[in-house]
Amino acid sequence: MYLDGSVVGPAVDGPQDILALLGDRSTLARLPAFRIEEADGHMDVAAYRQLRRDAFVHEQGLFARHDLDDRDSDPRTVVLVAKDPAGAVVGGVRLGPVDDGPDIGWWQGGRLVVARRARGPHGIGAALVRAACARAEAEGVLRFDATVQAPSETLFRRLGWQRVRDVEVANTPHVLMRWPIGRIAALTAGTKSALGPLLTALREPAVRAAAQDPVGGALHTAARAVLGGTGFVGDDGAPVPGTDLIAACDAIVPSMVERDPGWAGWCAVLVNVNDLAAMGASPLGLLDAVGARDAAHAARVLTGLARAAEAYDVPVLGGHTQLGVPAALSVTALGRTDRPVPGGGGRPGHSVRLTADLGGSWRPGYRGRQWDSSTHRRTDELRAMTGAVAAARPAAAKDVSMAGIAGTLGMLAEASGCRAVLDVAAVPRPRAATVGDWFTCFPGFAMLTADEPGAPPLPAGPATGGVCGELAEGQGVGLRWPDGEITEVVASSVTGMGTA
Repeated sequence: MYLDGSVVGPAVDGPQDILALLGDRSTLARLPAFRIEEADGHMDVAAYRQLRRDAFVHEQGLFARHDLDDRDSDPRTVVLVAKDPAGAVVGGVRLGPVDDGPDIGWWQGGRLVVARRARGPHGIGAALVRAACARAEAEGVLRFDATVQAPSETLFRRLGWQRVRDVEVANTPHVLMRWPIGRIAALTAGTKSALGPLLTALREPAVRAAAQDPVGGALHTAARAVLGGTGFVGDDGAPVPGTDLIAACDAIVPSMVERDPGWAGWCAVLVNVNDLAAMGASPLGLLDAVGARDAAHAARVLTGLARAAEAYDVPVLGGHTQLGVPAALSVTALGRTDRPVPGGGGRPGHSVRLTADLGGSWRPGYRGRQWDSSTHRRTDELRAMTGAVAAARPAAAKDVSMAGIAGTLGMLAEASGCRAVLDVAAVPRPRAATVGDWFTCFPGFAMLTADEPGAPPLPAGPATGGVCGELAEGQGVGLRWPDGEITEVVASSVTGMGTA
Protein backbone atom coordinates (compact mmCIF):
# COMPACT_ATOMS: atom_id res chain seq x y z
CA MET A 1 0.00 0.00 0.00
CA TYR A 2 1.21 3.54 -0.81
CA LEU A 3 1.64 6.24 1.85
CA ASP A 4 -1.69 7.79 0.78
CA GLY A 5 -3.53 4.51 1.41
CA SER A 6 -3.93 3.43 -2.21
CA VAL A 7 -3.17 -0.09 -3.33
CA VAL A 8 0.26 -0.98 -4.64
CA GLY A 9 0.19 -1.89 -8.33
CA PRO A 10 1.94 -4.85 -9.88
CA ALA A 11 5.74 -4.75 -10.09
CA VAL A 12 7.21 -3.58 -13.39
CA ASP A 13 10.65 -3.81 -14.89
CA GLY A 14 12.87 -0.71 -15.26
CA PRO A 15 13.43 2.40 -13.15
CA GLN A 16 10.49 3.79 -11.19
CA ASP A 17 9.61 7.39 -10.36
CA ILE A 18 10.32 7.92 -6.64
CA LEU A 19 7.29 10.21 -6.34
CA ALA A 20 5.06 7.45 -7.73
CA LEU A 21 6.61 4.89 -5.38
CA LEU A 22 5.87 7.18 -2.41
CA GLY A 23 2.35 7.81 -3.61
CA ASP A 24 2.92 11.56 -3.94
CA ARG A 25 0.12 11.93 -6.46
CA SER A 26 -0.48 15.64 -5.89
CA THR A 27 3.09 16.47 -6.90
CA LEU A 28 2.91 14.11 -9.85
CA ALA A 29 -0.24 15.89 -11.01
CA ARG A 30 1.63 19.19 -11.08
CA LEU A 31 4.54 17.92 -13.15
CA PRO A 32 4.82 19.52 -16.61
CA ALA A 33 3.48 17.69 -19.60
CA PHE A 34 6.88 17.73 -21.26
CA ARG A 35 10.60 18.01 -20.66
CA ILE A 36 13.37 19.75 -22.63
CA GLU A 37 16.64 17.96 -23.35
CA GLU A 38 19.35 17.75 -25.99
CA ALA A 39 18.51 15.36 -28.80
CA ASP A 40 19.86 11.94 -27.90
CA GLY A 41 21.03 10.25 -31.06
CA HIS A 42 19.69 9.76 -34.56
CA MET A 43 16.15 8.81 -33.52
CA ASP A 44 15.52 12.11 -31.70
CA VAL A 45 17.01 14.16 -34.54
CA ALA A 46 14.95 12.25 -37.11
CA ALA A 47 11.76 12.83 -35.11
CA TYR A 48 12.57 16.55 -34.87
CA ARG A 49 13.19 16.81 -38.60
CA GLN A 50 9.92 15.02 -39.30
CA LEU A 51 8.09 17.62 -37.21
CA ARG A 52 9.79 20.33 -39.26
CA ARG A 53 8.77 18.68 -42.51
CA ASP A 54 5.18 18.37 -41.30
CA ALA A 55 5.03 22.03 -40.28
CA PHE A 56 7.18 23.91 -42.79
CA VAL A 57 6.61 21.80 -45.92
CA HIS A 58 3.16 20.25 -45.64
CA GLU A 59 1.34 22.59 -43.25
CA GLN A 60 2.79 26.02 -44.13
CA GLY A 61 4.21 25.39 -47.60
CA LEU A 62 7.40 27.39 -46.93
CA PHE A 63 9.59 24.76 -48.66
CA ALA A 64 8.94 22.44 -51.56
CA ARG A 65 10.28 19.09 -50.37
CA HIS A 66 12.31 19.63 -47.19
CA ASP A 67 13.72 22.43 -45.05
CA LEU A 68 17.19 20.95 -44.46
CA ASP A 69 20.23 23.21 -44.98
CA ASP A 70 23.94 23.34 -44.22
CA ARG A 71 23.28 24.16 -40.55
CA ASP A 72 21.81 20.70 -40.13
CA SER A 73 25.04 19.09 -41.31
CA ASP A 74 27.30 21.24 -39.10
CA PRO A 75 28.48 19.02 -36.21
CA ARG A 76 28.48 22.06 -33.91
CA THR A 77 24.72 22.54 -34.30
CA VAL A 78 22.82 21.69 -31.11
CA VAL A 79 19.29 20.29 -31.29
CA LEU A 80 17.03 20.64 -28.27
CA VAL A 81 13.80 18.66 -28.18
CA ALA A 82 10.66 18.60 -26.08
CA LYS A 83 9.40 15.15 -25.08
CA ASP A 84 6.07 14.12 -23.63
CA PRO A 85 5.86 11.78 -20.62
CA ALA A 86 5.98 8.79 -22.96
CA GLY A 87 9.25 9.99 -24.46
CA ALA A 88 7.84 11.05 -27.84
CA VAL A 89 9.39 14.15 -29.43
CA VAL A 90 6.70 16.86 -29.59
CA GLY A 91 8.85 19.89 -30.39
CA GLY A 92 12.35 21.08 -31.07
CA VAL A 93 14.70 23.88 -31.95
CA ARG A 94 18.25 24.07 -33.26
CA LEU A 95 21.07 26.50 -32.53
CA GLY A 96 24.69 26.86 -33.51
CA PRO A 97 27.33 29.06 -35.16
CA VAL A 98 26.02 31.16 -38.04
CA ASP A 99 28.42 29.76 -40.63
CA ASP A 100 31.12 27.18 -41.28
CA GLY A 101 34.00 29.42 -40.17
CA PRO A 102 35.54 29.62 -36.70
CA ASP A 103 33.09 29.93 -33.84
CA ILE A 104 33.39 33.61 -32.85
CA GLY A 105 30.52 33.58 -30.38
CA TRP A 106 27.82 34.51 -32.90
CA TRP A 107 25.09 31.87 -32.95
CA GLN A 108 21.67 31.65 -34.52
CA GLY A 109 18.59 29.78 -33.38
CA GLY A 110 15.97 28.51 -35.77
CA ARG A 111 13.55 25.88 -37.01
CA LEU A 112 11.45 26.15 -33.85
CA VAL A 113 8.57 23.70 -34.18
CA VAL A 114 5.88 22.15 -32.00
CA ALA A 115 3.77 19.15 -33.03
CA ARG A 116 0.26 20.13 -33.98
CA ARG A 117 -1.27 17.93 -31.29
CA ALA A 118 0.96 19.49 -28.59
CA ARG A 119 0.28 23.14 -29.34
CA GLY A 120 -1.80 25.24 -27.00
CA PRO A 121 -1.58 26.08 -23.29
CA HIS A 122 1.41 23.85 -22.48
CA GLY A 123 3.93 26.52 -23.54
CA ILE A 124 6.28 24.10 -25.29
CA GLY A 125 7.45 26.69 -27.83
CA ALA A 126 8.28 29.26 -25.18
CA ALA A 127 10.11 26.65 -23.11
CA LEU A 128 12.22 25.64 -26.10
CA VAL A 129 13.13 29.27 -26.76
CA ARG A 130 14.17 29.78 -23.13
CA ALA A 131 16.23 26.59 -23.20
CA ALA A 132 17.95 27.70 -26.40
CA CYS A 133 18.87 31.06 -24.85
CA ALA A 134 20.31 29.37 -21.77
CA ARG A 135 22.29 26.89 -23.87
CA ALA A 136 23.70 29.64 -26.10
CA GLU A 137 24.94 31.60 -23.10
CA ALA A 138 26.41 28.43 -21.57
CA GLU A 139 28.35 27.91 -24.81
CA GLY A 140 30.04 31.31 -24.46
CA VAL A 141 27.92 33.05 -27.09
CA LEU A 142 27.86 36.86 -27.08
CA ARG A 143 25.41 37.35 -29.96
CA PHE A 144 22.35 35.16 -30.40
CA ASP A 145 19.94 35.88 -33.26
CA ALA A 146 16.81 34.23 -34.57
CA THR A 147 14.81 34.85 -37.73
CA VAL A 148 11.17 34.26 -36.84
CA GLN A 149 7.94 34.42 -38.78
CA ALA A 150 6.13 37.71 -38.30
CA PRO A 151 3.26 36.27 -36.20
CA SER A 152 5.83 34.86 -33.73
CA GLU A 153 7.37 38.26 -32.98
CA THR A 154 4.95 38.82 -30.11
CA LEU A 155 6.02 35.58 -28.40
CA PHE A 156 9.70 36.42 -28.70
CA ARG A 157 9.24 39.97 -27.46
CA ARG A 158 7.30 38.65 -24.47
CA LEU A 159 10.24 36.35 -23.72
CA GLY A 160 12.65 39.31 -23.70
CA TRP A 161 13.98 39.27 -27.26
CA GLN A 162 14.60 42.51 -29.13
CA ARG A 163 13.44 43.29 -32.64
CA VAL A 164 16.24 44.14 -35.09
CA ARG A 165 14.59 44.48 -38.51
CA ASP A 166 12.22 42.94 -41.04
CA VAL A 167 13.64 40.26 -43.36
CA GLU A 168 12.22 37.79 -45.85
CA VAL A 169 12.76 34.02 -45.83
CA ALA A 170 11.25 31.69 -48.41
CA ASN A 171 9.23 34.61 -49.79
CA THR A 172 7.56 35.00 -46.40
CA PRO A 173 7.81 37.99 -44.01
CA HIS A 174 10.10 37.30 -41.08
CA VAL A 175 11.63 39.38 -38.29
CA LEU A 176 15.25 39.26 -37.19
CA MET A 177 15.24 39.08 -33.38
CA ARG A 178 18.15 39.24 -30.95
CA TRP A 179 18.49 37.85 -27.45
CA PRO A 180 20.15 40.47 -25.16
CA ILE A 181 23.19 38.80 -23.59
CA GLY A 182 24.31 40.85 -20.61
CA ARG A 183 27.39 38.86 -19.59
CA ILE A 184 29.93 41.64 -20.19
CA ALA A 185 27.70 44.38 -18.80
CA ALA A 186 27.06 42.35 -15.64
CA LEU A 187 30.78 41.69 -15.16
CA THR A 188 31.77 45.34 -15.51
CA ALA A 189 28.93 46.44 -13.24
CA GLY A 190 29.86 43.89 -10.59
CA THR A 191 33.60 44.61 -10.59
CA LYS A 192 34.06 48.28 -11.49
CA SER A 193 30.89 50.40 -11.46
CA ALA A 194 31.09 51.24 -7.75
CA LEU A 195 34.59 52.73 -7.98
CA GLY A 196 33.61 56.28 -8.92
CA PRO A 197 31.22 56.82 -6.00
CA LEU A 198 33.45 54.93 -3.56
CA LEU A 199 36.56 56.93 -4.37
CA THR A 200 34.87 60.32 -4.09
CA ALA A 201 36.14 60.61 -0.52
CA LEU A 202 39.72 60.33 -1.77
CA ARG A 203 39.31 62.60 -4.77
CA GLU A 204 37.60 65.51 -2.98
CA PRO A 205 40.70 66.48 -0.95
CA ALA A 206 42.60 66.87 -4.22
CA VAL A 207 39.95 69.19 -5.62
CA ARG A 208 39.87 71.28 -2.44
CA ALA A 209 43.64 71.52 -2.31
CA ALA A 210 43.88 72.67 -5.91
CA ALA A 211 41.20 75.28 -5.28
CA GLN A 212 43.06 76.63 -2.24
CA ASP A 213 46.38 76.84 -4.08
CA PRO A 214 45.64 77.48 -7.77
CA VAL A 215 49.22 78.54 -8.59
CA GLY A 216 50.53 75.09 -7.74
CA GLY A 217 52.57 75.22 -4.53
CA ALA A 218 52.93 72.64 -1.80
CA LEU A 219 49.22 72.02 -1.63
CA HIS A 220 49.15 71.33 -5.36
CA THR A 221 51.89 68.75 -4.89
CA ALA A 222 49.81 67.07 -2.21
CA ALA A 223 46.79 67.12 -4.48
CA ARG A 224 48.68 65.33 -7.24
CA ALA A 225 49.47 62.59 -4.75
CA VAL A 226 45.80 61.64 -4.58
CA LEU A 227 44.68 58.87 -6.98
CA GLY A 228 47.59 59.13 -9.36
CA GLY A 229 47.59 62.85 -10.07
CA THR A 230 47.04 64.79 -13.28
CA GLY A 231 46.72 62.62 -16.36
CA PHE A 232 46.32 59.35 -14.46
CA VAL A 233 42.78 58.29 -13.56
CA GLY A 234 42.00 54.63 -12.93
CA ASP A 235 45.45 53.52 -14.05
CA ASP A 236 47.04 50.20 -13.19
CA GLY A 237 49.68 51.99 -11.11
CA ALA A 238 50.23 55.43 -9.61
CA PRO A 239 53.25 57.71 -10.19
CA VAL A 240 54.79 58.78 -6.89
CA PRO A 241 55.05 62.60 -7.03
CA GLY A 242 58.55 64.00 -7.28
CA THR A 243 60.10 60.64 -8.21
CA ASP A 244 60.36 58.18 -11.07
CA LEU A 245 58.64 55.51 -8.95
CA ILE A 246 55.40 53.74 -9.84
CA ALA A 247 53.37 52.09 -7.07
CA ALA A 248 50.78 49.38 -7.66
CA CYS A 249 48.67 47.35 -5.25
CA ASP A 250 46.33 44.40 -5.68
CA ALA A 251 44.41 42.18 -3.28
CA ILE A 252 43.45 38.58 -4.07
CA VAL A 253 39.89 37.40 -3.54
CA PRO A 254 39.80 35.85 -0.03
CA SER A 255 37.96 32.71 -1.16
CA MET A 256 40.76 32.03 -3.63
CA VAL A 257 43.40 32.51 -0.90
CA GLU A 258 41.48 30.03 1.24
CA ARG A 259 40.90 27.29 -1.33
CA ASP A 260 44.04 27.61 -3.48
CA PRO A 261 46.73 29.39 -1.43
CA GLY A 262 49.70 28.53 -3.66
CA TRP A 263 47.97 29.82 -6.79
CA ALA A 264 46.82 32.91 -4.88
CA GLY A 265 50.41 33.66 -3.96
CA TRP A 266 51.52 33.26 -7.59
CA CYS A 267 48.71 35.50 -8.86
CA ALA A 268 49.51 38.22 -6.32
CA VAL A 269 52.89 38.64 -8.00
CA LEU A 270 51.54 38.23 -11.54
CA VAL A 271 48.85 40.92 -11.28
CA ASN A 272 51.17 43.47 -9.70
CA VAL A 273 54.01 42.95 -12.18
CA ASN A 274 51.49 43.23 -15.02
CA ASP A 275 50.16 46.48 -13.53
CA LEU A 276 53.66 47.94 -13.53
CA ALA A 277 54.15 46.64 -17.07
CA ALA A 278 51.05 48.52 -18.25
CA MET A 279 52.61 51.73 -16.95
CA GLY A 280 55.86 51.00 -18.79
CA ALA A 281 57.69 50.50 -15.50
CA SER A 282 60.41 47.99 -14.59
CA PRO A 283 59.71 46.17 -11.28
CA LEU A 284 61.95 46.98 -8.31
CA GLY A 285 60.37 44.88 -5.56
CA LEU A 286 57.27 43.66 -3.74
CA LEU A 287 55.75 44.04 -0.28
CA ASP A 288 53.20 41.45 0.85
CA ALA A 289 50.52 41.34 3.54
CA VAL A 290 49.28 37.85 4.40
CA GLY A 291 46.47 36.75 6.69
CA ALA A 292 46.01 33.03 7.40
CA ARG A 293 44.30 30.71 9.86
CA ASP A 294 47.59 29.04 10.77
CA ALA A 295 51.26 28.84 9.86
CA ALA A 296 50.75 25.92 7.46
CA HIS A 297 48.28 27.87 5.38
CA ALA A 298 50.46 30.98 5.39
CA ALA A 299 53.42 28.87 4.26
CA ARG A 300 51.49 27.67 1.21
CA VAL A 301 50.61 31.25 0.27
CA LEU A 302 54.19 32.41 0.68
CA THR A 303 55.56 29.44 -1.26
CA GLY A 304 53.42 30.38 -4.26
CA LEU A 305 54.45 33.99 -3.91
CA ALA A 306 58.13 33.08 -3.72
CA ARG A 307 57.91 30.86 -6.80
CA ALA A 308 56.33 33.64 -8.83
CA ALA A 309 58.80 36.24 -7.57
CA GLU A 310 61.64 33.99 -8.71
CA ALA A 311 60.00 33.36 -12.10
CA TYR A 312 59.47 37.08 -12.73
CA ASP A 313 62.89 37.94 -11.26
CA VAL A 314 61.55 40.52 -8.81
CA PRO A 315 62.56 40.53 -5.12
CA VAL A 316 60.18 40.42 -2.16
CA LEU A 317 61.41 43.34 -0.04
CA GLY A 318 59.30 42.72 3.04
CA GLY A 319 55.76 42.60 4.33
CA HIS A 320 53.49 41.55 7.16
CA THR A 321 52.03 38.19 8.21
CA GLN A 322 49.10 37.72 10.60
CA LEU A 323 48.02 34.28 11.84
CA GLY A 324 44.73 33.22 13.40
CA VAL A 325 42.64 35.36 11.04
CA PRO A 326 40.56 34.75 7.89
CA ALA A 327 42.53 34.22 4.68
CA ALA A 328 43.71 37.46 3.07
CA LEU A 329 46.48 38.50 0.71
CA SER A 330 47.52 41.79 -0.86
CA VAL A 331 50.76 42.82 -2.51
CA THR A 332 52.23 46.24 -3.24
CA ALA A 333 54.70 46.55 -6.11
CA LEU A 334 57.22 49.29 -6.79
CA GLY A 335 58.59 49.99 -10.24
CA ARG A 336 60.55 52.68 -12.05
CA THR A 337 60.06 54.72 -15.19
CA ASP A 338 60.61 58.37 -15.97
CA ARG A 339 57.89 58.30 -18.65
CA PRO A 340 54.86 56.37 -17.41
CA VAL A 341 52.32 55.30 -20.03
CA PRO A 342 48.81 56.43 -19.04
CA GLY A 343 45.66 54.38 -19.34
CA GLY A 344 43.81 57.48 -20.50
CA GLY A 345 46.09 58.55 -23.35
CA GLY A 346 43.90 57.32 -26.17
CA ARG A 347 42.19 59.59 -28.67
CA PRO A 348 39.43 59.16 -31.29
CA GLY A 349 40.93 57.47 -34.34
CA HIS A 350 43.52 55.50 -32.39
CA SER A 351 43.77 51.80 -33.17
CA VAL A 352 43.18 49.31 -30.36
CA ARG A 353 45.54 46.35 -30.06
CA LEU A 354 45.36 43.31 -27.81
CA THR A 355 48.65 41.56 -27.00
CA ALA A 356 48.06 38.34 -25.07
CA ASP A 357 49.84 35.13 -24.13
CA LEU A 358 47.67 32.43 -25.67
CA GLY A 359 49.79 29.57 -24.37
CA GLY A 360 48.75 27.48 -21.40
CA SER A 361 45.24 26.39 -20.43
CA TRP A 362 42.43 27.02 -18.00
CA ARG A 363 43.57 26.79 -14.42
CA PRO A 364 42.07 23.62 -12.83
CA GLY A 365 39.07 24.67 -10.79
CA TYR A 366 38.71 27.98 -12.64
CA ARG A 367 37.62 26.90 -16.11
CA GLY A 368 36.21 29.81 -18.07
CA ARG A 369 37.46 32.28 -15.46
CA GLN A 370 41.25 32.16 -15.15
CA TRP A 371 43.66 31.41 -17.99
CA ASP A 372 47.04 30.17 -16.74
CA SER A 373 49.67 31.12 -19.30
CA SER A 374 52.45 32.06 -16.89
CA THR A 375 53.40 29.04 -14.78
CA HIS A 376 55.05 27.25 -17.72
CA ARG A 377 56.98 30.29 -18.98
CA ARG A 378 60.70 30.93 -18.54
CA THR A 379 61.89 34.11 -16.86
CA ASP A 380 63.17 35.60 -20.12
CA GLU A 381 59.76 35.04 -21.73
CA LEU A 382 57.94 36.66 -18.82
CA ARG A 383 60.37 39.58 -18.89
CA ALA A 384 59.86 40.07 -22.63
CA MET A 385 56.12 40.35 -22.16
CA THR A 386 56.19 42.61 -19.12
CA GLY A 387 58.73 44.91 -20.80
CA ALA A 388 56.75 45.28 -24.04
CA VAL A 389 54.85 48.48 -23.18
CA ALA A 390 58.05 50.20 -22.04
CA ALA A 391 59.70 49.25 -25.33
CA ALA A 392 56.83 50.29 -27.63
CA ARG A 393 55.48 53.26 -25.63
CA PRO A 394 51.92 53.38 -27.01
CA ALA A 395 49.68 56.35 -26.30
CA ALA A 396 47.65 54.34 -23.77
CA ALA A 397 47.89 50.94 -22.13
CA LYS A 398 45.92 48.88 -19.63
CA ASP A 399 46.46 45.40 -18.24
CA VAL A 400 43.31 43.30 -18.68
CA SER A 401 41.76 43.14 -15.23
CA MET A 402 38.81 41.50 -13.50
CA ALA A 403 36.49 43.37 -15.88
CA GLY A 404 37.75 41.22 -18.78
CA ILE A 405 38.87 42.36 -22.21
CA ALA A 406 35.77 44.38 -23.11
CA GLY A 407 35.38 45.88 -19.64
CA THR A 408 39.05 46.86 -19.43
CA LEU A 409 38.84 48.42 -22.88
CA GLY A 410 35.87 50.37 -21.56
CA MET A 411 38.06 51.68 -18.72
CA LEU A 412 40.75 52.77 -21.18
CA ALA A 413 38.13 54.47 -23.35
CA GLU A 414 36.48 56.15 -20.37
CA ALA A 415 39.77 57.58 -19.09
CA SER A 416 40.54 58.72 -22.66
CA GLY A 417 37.15 60.40 -23.08
CA CYS A 418 36.27 58.06 -25.97
CA ARG A 419 34.10 55.22 -27.13
CA ALA A 420 35.66 51.89 -28.12
CA VAL A 421 34.66 49.44 -30.83
CA LEU A 422 36.09 45.92 -30.67
CA ASP A 423 36.24 43.68 -33.76
CA VAL A 424 35.25 40.31 -32.34
CA ALA A 425 36.80 38.18 -35.10
CA ALA A 426 40.16 40.01 -34.87
CA VAL A 427 40.75 39.52 -31.13
CA PRO A 428 43.63 37.06 -30.49
CA ARG A 429 42.15 34.09 -28.62
CA PRO A 430 43.25 30.59 -27.54
CA ARG A 431 41.49 27.78 -29.38
CA ALA A 432 40.44 26.23 -26.08
CA ALA A 433 38.49 29.31 -24.99
CA THR A 434 35.05 30.38 -26.18
CA VAL A 435 34.64 34.03 -27.06
CA GLY A 436 32.37 34.62 -24.08
CA ASP A 437 34.85 33.07 -21.66
CA TRP A 438 37.89 34.78 -23.19
CA PHE A 439 36.27 38.22 -23.21
CA THR A 440 35.32 37.93 -19.52
CA CYS A 441 38.10 35.84 -17.95
CA PHE A 442 41.26 36.88 -16.13
CA PRO A 443 44.15 36.03 -18.51
CA GLY A 444 47.73 35.42 -17.45
CA PHE A 445 49.07 38.22 -19.64
CA ALA A 446 46.89 40.43 -21.83
CA MET A 447 47.63 44.08 -22.59
CA LEU A 448 45.27 46.48 -24.32
CA THR A 449 46.95 49.44 -26.02
CA ALA A 450 45.80 52.38 -28.11
CA ASP A 451 47.97 54.30 -30.56
CA GLU A 452 48.06 55.93 -33.97
CA PRO A 453 47.10 53.59 -36.85
CA GLY A 454 50.19 51.85 -38.17
CA ALA A 455 52.09 52.07 -34.86
CA PRO A 456 54.48 49.13 -34.36
CA PRO A 457 53.30 46.11 -32.37
CA LEU A 458 54.47 45.40 -28.85
CA PRO A 459 57.69 43.30 -28.82
CA ALA A 460 56.18 40.85 -26.34
CA GLY A 461 58.14 37.66 -26.98
CA PRO A 462 55.81 34.61 -27.02
CA ALA A 463 52.63 36.72 -26.77
CA THR A 464 50.34 37.17 -29.77
CA GLY A 465 49.19 40.64 -30.80
CA GLY A 466 46.76 42.11 -33.25
CA VAL A 467 44.85 45.28 -34.04
CA CYS A 468 41.24 44.53 -33.11
CA GLY A 469 39.35 47.79 -32.89
CA GLU A 470 39.50 51.54 -32.56
CA LEU A 471 38.58 54.47 -30.35
CA ALA A 472 35.90 56.89 -31.53
CA GLU A 473 33.81 59.81 -30.37
CA GLY A 474 31.26 58.90 -27.72
CA GLN A 475 31.28 56.50 -24.80
CA GLY A 476 30.86 52.84 -23.98
CA VAL A 477 32.02 49.72 -25.81
CA GLY A 478 30.50 48.02 -28.85
CA LEU A 479 31.31 44.65 -30.39
CA ARG A 480 31.57 44.73 -34.18
CA TRP A 481 30.72 41.51 -36.01
CA PRO A 482 31.75 40.34 -39.50
CA ASP A 483 28.41 41.46 -40.99
CA GLY A 484 29.04 45.01 -39.77
CA GLU A 485 26.49 44.87 -36.93
CA ILE A 486 27.58 46.43 -33.65
CA THR A 487 26.12 45.15 -30.38
CA GLU A 488 26.49 47.35 -27.32
CA VAL A 489 28.05 45.62 -24.32
CA VAL A 490 29.00 48.65 -22.18
CA ALA A 491 26.45 51.43 -22.52
CA SER A 492 28.40 54.27 -20.92
CA SER A 493 31.22 54.59 -18.41
CA VAL A 494 32.68 51.61 -16.57
CA THR A 495 33.98 53.14 -13.33
CA GLY A 496 32.37 56.57 -13.21
CA MET A 497 35.79 58.08 -12.45
CA GLY A 498 35.79 60.24 -15.59
CA THR A 499 38.58 61.24 -17.93
CA ALA A 500 42.25 61.54 -17.12
